[in-house]
Amino acid sequence: MDIIRIGALEIRFLHDKDSTHGGLDMFEMLVPPNGQVPIPHYHESWDETVYGLDGQMTWTIAGKEVVTGPGASAFIPRGIVHQFNNRSGHPARVLSVLTPGVLGPTYFLEIAALLTDGQRPDPTRMGAVMRKHGLVPA
Repeated sequence: MDIIRIGALEIRFLHDKDSTHGGLDMFEMLVPPNGQVPIPHYHESWDETVYGLDGQMTWTIAGKEVVTGPGASAFIPRGIVHQFNNRSGHPARVLSVLTPGVLGPTYFLEIAALLTDGQRPDPTRMGAVMRKHGLVPA
């Protein structure tokens, strides 16, 4: 699959809900230092596991900070509010696995479309796309 760019974020799907018959979604995500990242949210119907590949990212999961560097992982159960950022000063890359696979690349493509003009997206439209795909803004 091609790289999906959301601002400076890059997402590349390795497997998705269609190729795994709903088993999982798996993608690499590259986050630049201080890159624009999603607002705090939770997932209605899937768990997420992230595994650090390069650099360091800070995940806030249920109010607790977890740093994922190379070889470190974090588990985010469905229904738990979380967010992430890259405060390290260097690009960070993680592998993200969503189980079961119910999201797919469509969500990211729709979010990317909201950012095409380089301006901050309309929060109402962003929230509508998130809820449509099972992500609930906190």
